[in-house]
Amino acid sequence: MAEIRTQIAAFRSPATTPAAAGTESSSAAFAQALDGTLRTARTSAGVPVELTKYGNGRIPESALQRVGTTGHRLWAPAATSLEALMCAAREQGVNIGITDSYRPLAEQVDLAERKGLYSQGGLAAKPGTSDHGWGIAVDLDLDSRAQAWMRANAGRFGFAETTPREPWHWAFRPAK
Repeated sequence: MAEIRTQIAAFRSPATTPAAAGTESSSAAFAQALDGTLRTARTSAGVPVELTKYGNGRIPESALQRVGTTGHRLWAPAATSLEALMCAAREQGVNIGITDSYRPLAEQVDLAERKGLYSQGGLAAKPGTSDHGWGIAVDLDLDSRAQAWMRANAGRFGFAETTPREPWHWAFRPAK
């Protein structure tokens, strides 16, 4: 994590902006620097092995990290990467907001009751199976420009659009 934080500090430095550096985009440089750092052992379902000991929707606060000043929380590597992604988008004049992030089990149950199960045409995963419950998914507030930016750039930061019918849902799934 210290290496990731060092990279974020360098990414935010005025000396690394494209205008100052005169080289490749700082977001591309940041993504490249994090390439090996963000990889971790995962289950076949893409869940970080280190989180499986807690259970879906039962991740302790100590394993989560706030995404910048948003108040939203994710598994620490996902939070760090999302913060960098949002900085890169802002650098290009694109605004990306967060509407939801880590979801404890009780919130998953409530959401399933209110919005119905995805498997039955609703919008909620079966409680205890949601990527939100692992702290590796976010729901984003995206206009059409931000959605296009995400589709073109999110993969460099380890995020993928993983749920059909939910273009706002993005999961942290760095390529192996």
